[in-house]
Amino acid sequence: MTHHTPPLRRGWTTGSCATAASKAAWLVLQGHTPPATVPITLPSGQSVTFALCQCGINNATPFAEVIKDAGDDPDVTHGALIRASVRALPAGTGVLFKAGEGVGTVTRPGLPIPPGEAAINP
Repeated sequence: MTHHTPPLRRGWTTGSCATAASKAAWLVLQGHTPPATVPITLPSGQSVTFALCQCGINNATPFAEVIKDAGDDPDVTHGALIRASVRALPAGTGVLFKAGEGVGTVTRPGLPIPPGEAAINP
């Protein structure tokens, strides 16, 4: 007897969820109506759409939230609330990433980020 194993349900990385939340918050910063969903392009070139659980403005700061779906991957962050807030900086400042609540700190060398910095990999 042959057993058929169903395919694994696809999930998303924390970075993909953070990208979707950041994009949605940026759209609000640009004056768009807070969206219910937002598409992003994965490194593979594939476009995927994420549902937002919240998106709007809090204390004059645009924000958006995504609930992470890790699929069938036994990821400890499955179901985590991923929130991004954005604000405009002076021209020429570029893009800066700041760690929020729940973001770890790099403790040892070996990642593209030095020890002591937020564990937000490029």
